[in-house]
Amino acid sequence: MPTLKTSVLEIELENPFILASAPPTASVESIDKAFEMGWGGASLKTITPDNLEMVEASPRYETMKSKGKIIGFQNIELLSHKSVQYWCDGIDYLKKKHPDKVIIASIMAPVERNEWQNLVKILNKTQIDAYELNFSCPHGMPEKHIGMAIGTSDEISALITSWVKEVATKPVFVKLTPNVTDITLIAKAVEKAGCDGLAAINTVQGFMGINLDTLDPNLCIDGCSTYGGCSGEIIKPIGFRCVSQLRSCTDLPILGMGGISTWEDAAQYIALGSDAVQICTEVMINGYGIINNLKSGLLNYLEEKGLNSIKELKNIAVSKITSHEKLNKNYHLYPDIDNKKCVKCGKCVKICAESEYHALKNNENCIEVNKNICEGCSLCAQICPKEAVTMKTF
Repeated sequence: MPTLKTSVLEIELENPFILASAPPTASVESIDKAFEMGWGGASLKTITPDNLEMVEASPRYETMKSKGKIIGFQNIELLSHKSVQYWCDGIDYLKKKHPDKVIIASIMAPVERNEWQNLVKILNKTQIDAYELNFSCPHGMPEKHIGMAIGTSDEISALITSWVKEVATKPVFVKLTPNVTDITLIAKAVEKAGCDGLAAINTVQGFMGINLDTLDPNLCIDGCSTYGGCSGEIIKPIGFRCVSQLRSCTDLPILGMGGISTWEDAAQYIALGSDAVQICTEVMINGYGIINNLKSGLLNYLEEKGLNSIKELKNIAVSKITSHEKLNKNYHLYPDIDNKKCVKCGKCVKICAESEYHALKNNENCIEVNKNICEGCSLCAQICPKEAVTMKTF
């Protein structure tokens, strides 16, 4: 039988599912409950020096829905409001009660050596398993020249990483922002500065739109709004891209995250190079209980594939991602239409004609494909409402 047990930098995880640093890890009581329900670990809501002032806005969440389902989430919430001592006591309590669970201390401080090092020295005395340097919060904190303001600079990111590594007694992960032109540049800089692992991605800076009745922002605070961190399913392609890019440039362990809501999402992140995964938004929507389906689904998948552990799944897909210029341009597929499924709605014919190629013709009994002009783009297969079109070689 396969196992979900794994290890990252000799940190033993009973399963690869870790709660990301966010509202679900904002209190000891909440994390205690999550551990009881089966989560493998938790990254604490970001701890800051006690003198760092934070004042929250209300409301601070907004969602994007499709057919009633939340597919995107925006938040402008800041970091932990709990004191450093609260977390020190809480970490020791959680470790005593749940010795096999992994606790990661997410931390952030102003760009001052003493601030970072003093915070680390205090947390060194606790039983945390690792640090996660939050260089990536996209709202609120950049105005204070921290958060994403750090993570968009390779020089500042490397400098702070080196400060932390000078005093940290546990492994140091750097949490990267996707809000950069090239995430690998930041990764290479912090790796050179000595970090032990990477966490990616944090939320994507975005805006959830305007209410056309009132012409106010959907996320409206007394008539105004701001850009915030977007998460959920809508950012999953960005997370996939970033993690695979990171894996292509480093052998450091990666804690992958960004839009994970199912075991299938987690499996893809692992196949793209993640050693374990972190989840936030889906927990905020549906609660800690999602862990049961995550664990059982991934375990069943490993068994079906004949894999003994997630380490055997890790990196499998990375080598299949290349540059556009290296793709085989002689490889050509054509649409194959299943007339048993096809309802002759004509959508594929219409869209093909209005999207350049005119390769499909709606005859009385079937839809014909003109292979002489078909470019094999697959748009017809993507938009067919009955999934009657598949792409095949002939």
